[in-house]
Amino acid sequence: MAMTGLDIFKLLPKTNCKECGVPTCMAFAMKLASKSAELSACPYASEEAQEKIGAASRPPMRTVTLGPAERPVVLGGETVMFRHEKTFVHPTAIAVSLPDTLPVEELRSQAAAIASYCLERVGEELRVDLILVDNVSGDPTTFVEAVKAVRSAAACGLVLKSESPRALREAGEQLQGERPLLYCATPVNADALAEVAKLLKAPLVARADTVEELAGLAAELARQGVEDLVLEAPAGNPAALLQQNTLIRKSALKSAFRPLGFPLLNTVTGRDPVELVADASTSICKYASVMVIDSGEPEVLLPLLMLRQNVFTDPQKPIQVEPGVYPIGDAGPDSPVLVTTNFSLTYFIVSSEAENAGVPVHLAVVESEGMSVLTAWAAGKFSAEKIAAFLKSQPAMEGLTTRRVVVPGYVSQISGELEDGLPGWEVLVGPQEASDITPFLRTRLAASAA
Repeated sequence: MAMTGLDIFKLLPKTNCKECGVPTCMAFAMKLASKSAELSACPYASEEAQEKIGAASRPPMRTVTLGPAERPVVLGGETVMFRHEKTFVHPTAIAVSLPDTLPVEELRSQAAAIASYCLERVGEELRVDLILVDNVSGDPTTFVEAVKAVRSAAACGLVLKSESPRALREAGEQLQGERPLLYCATPVNADALAEVAKLLKAPLVARADTVEELAGLAAELARQGVEDLVLEAPAGNPAALLQQNTLIRKSALKSAFRPLGFPLLNTVTGRDPVELVADASTSICKYASVMVIDSGEPEVLLPLLMLRQNVFTDPQKPIQVEPGVYPIGDAGPDSPVLVTTNFSLTYFIVSSEAENAGVPVHLAVVESEGMSVLTAWAAGKFSAEKIAAFLKSQPAMEGLTTRRVVVPGYVSQISGELEDGLPGWEVLVGPQEASDITPFLRTRLAASAA
């Protein structure tokens, strides 16, 4: 029977030492009860507590960290089946595979291009997380040289794929302290790969043909002391893969079935780019922790990186920008002020349209807890009173001589109250849609200035 937070609290030392990273023992007990913390974080837990609480409070899915210390990749640690229940915490790591049969210079070139690809969206830099080096040649020496070439050109984490324990060991020795992901242990080579994983202190992929075999393999590897596992159960088609992923996730989270309580790896390769993106998107949504693809082309990476960002944004904590007054273009003291909320997507769309207009303005980003314009207005976070108070509090407003402010068209009803809150100011109502900002600034606002 599951232990409640109060049951757990009774077994804790009750020192409120904060060494676990939580302010009080009661708060720590609640985190243990929700399986969002591990008892090992408490340095003063008694043997009785460790015996009674340890297994009961263990998170249902293990968290696995791989890659170099300066650019770690964290997998797993999920506690819910659906994002709206709470949130997904560790984004799917996207890995691009490269065969070791490519010439060394070509490997370096492709690895550098993959690692350097960066998409900036709503203030975040989106990148590929891992490069998989595939021992297609079957030769350990060729494999090692390929790994060295990729490492010299890319600073991201590596996945080492080979059927040879020797090849994985020798390649892994080139990456001391970087925790590459070893791919993969099967029922045939599990004992040998377990020894390699322990020697290199690296996480290991466990692969079997069925979910039942995979559970048995994971249990055996854990028994041998390999606890940092990533699971793979290959499927013949995307529908079967979706079904397997869901079954494994549900078994771990809902049934607390420990042998399946690990991150998942899916592979989608050798397809038309459109099909590749469609199938990989399914895995990102349900429930791959590592997504391996064989294309590093922008038309493949861009939609997958954007989808991942959307899926793994905490629905309870919208992406926000820092509130303040930002000059757009060559904004001067007499340039008008546009007002919006601090929801990142709203900010970047509005600022982009304002820049395209070529009309200098000041963009006032009001604190609204990351809500969009209509949502913030409905919640009382974007009222005339709050906007007026915000503008008066901003040091950047002190040097402005302008007395014109533009509010979004969707909240036109606040314009009268805002004029009362900002005596001497002219309040203009802007367009409802962001796409109309550019013509609005070029016509009405520019004409008004003239």
